[in-house]
Amino acid sequence: MPYDDSPDHGVLEIPYQQLSADALDGVLQEFVGREGTDYGDYDVSLEQKKAQVLEQLKSGQALLLFDPIGQSCHIERTEVVRQHGLQPD
Repeated sequence: MPYDDSPDHGVLEIPYQQLSADALDGVLQEFVGREGTDYGDYDVSLEQKKAQVLEQLKSGQALLLFDPIGQSCHIERTEVVRQHGLQPD
């Protein structure tokens, strides 16, 4: 059975500010570690990647989502979330 993490299937937006610093750091580390983004010829450290994602959360370009069924967090671009029908505040 395919996993559907679209917001219309119970995924909740969680304000990143509500997480402790350690919890947020863990979510960021797990996220950038699994994304495998290609930065081309640039060597980008884990800390730089985490800082970039945190800036996207702060600016509203990305959202922190929680799936209560799978008990997992995910970070997604706001425009993608809106395409699935969730209207962030």
